[in-house]
Amino acid sequence: MQHNRTALRVVALAAGLLAAGSALGKDIRIAHVYDKTGALEAYAKQTQTGLMMGLEYATGGTMAVNGNKLVLIEKDTQGKPDVAKAQLAAAYSDDHADIAVGPTSSGTALAMLPVADEYKKILLVEPAVADSITGEKWNRYIFRTGRNSSQDAIANAVALDKPGVQIATLAQDYAFGRDGVKAFKGALKHAKVVHEEYLPTNTTDFTAGAQRLFDSLKDKPGRKIIFIIWAGAGNPFKIADLDPKRYGIEIASGGNILPAMAAYKNLPGMEGATYYYFGIPKNKVNEWLVSTHYARFKAPPDFFTAGGMAAGIALVEALKKTGGDTNTEKLISTMEGMSFETPKGKMTFRKEDHQAMQSMYHFKIKVDPAFAWGVPELVREIKPEEMNVPIRNHR
Repeated sequence: MQHNRTALRVVALAAGLLAAGSALGKDIRIAHVYDKTGALEAYAKQTQTGLMMGLEYATGGTMAVNGNKLVLIEKDTQGKPDVAKAQLAAAYSDDHADIAVGPTSSGTALAMLPVADEYKKILLVEPAVADSITGEKWNRYIFRTGRNSSQDAIANAVALDKPGVQIATLAQDYAFGRDGVKAFKGALKHAKVVHEEYLPTNTTDFTAGAQRLFDSLKDKPGRKIIFIIWAGAGNPFKIADLDPKRYGIEIASGGNILPAMAAYKNLPGMEGATYYYFGIPKNKVNEWLVSTHYARFKAPPDFFTAGGMAAGIALVEALKKTGGDTNTEKLISTMEGMSFETPKGKMTFRKEDHQAMQSMYHFKIKVDPAFAWGVPELVREIKPEEMNVPIRNHR
């Protein structure tokens, strides 16, 4: 009898240890639901590289938090809102994802927001930009490490907003372009927007649009600027070939991925503001990113690589604080107001709308024969506390 009791105790102890072991070694499932194919594929690839590097950096190479292994699940939205919705739902339900990250396009992101609400799980938005994501379409499960349209707009206004400046805007006709122009206009205190030109996202011939832009500005007094907000395919900088200079018209834009900034080589002295350029931030996270990326890919990290890395670091820092617990309520209360170090320096999730407050960089383009793109030289860092980024979610 005694022997049986001892055996039972040993079995109970073993079961207890197993349960403790599985609690300790529970996989943390992160779904990256992003536009792996489609118009924004180049951006998506960078985000994925950056996300993996962020998880690696923040876990010290272990890819685990508190003994819990990080498991990454990839889902392709194809840049289509309906597909994105289905893929996120599948990630939460079938793949048992604890947290999701993505997507690339703002149109895709807006379709995904209600799914996070329905499953009561966090969606960390990176890099979709439209203000409405942390604005009127927001819900409490949405956090964003990517910058929003207002941060872009306020930073670019710092570079261009002077009395007597007349501006015409050129943007794509969807959430990213329209929210971008709306935020840009809202950020201007002195300059005037005299015309808004919206073109389909897949435009390749800019002649007709350029003509309307030129006509809207050519007879205006003072400094005249066409401000471009564009993402993905098509090269709106082709309008420079139509010689706006003959009307005294300049072209301006924010930062972009390196291949798109090849067009900036024809625009020396152009001013704007950027979210990231590998040569600008001076901090140890960026040093690691730049040196590791060069070592692995023989090229510098790009715009969205830095964003992906910021998202990876944010997740790991939140999970470290919860001791690896993926309970959504615990994560929300941990992440609200949380600061974390990124390649851009410190970011902080604002409590009110979960938007990451972050620095932007006012630049001037310099042409350097060593680089295939126009090099954005830092004029000055625009700190988060200098930017009055509106809270638009009516929480």
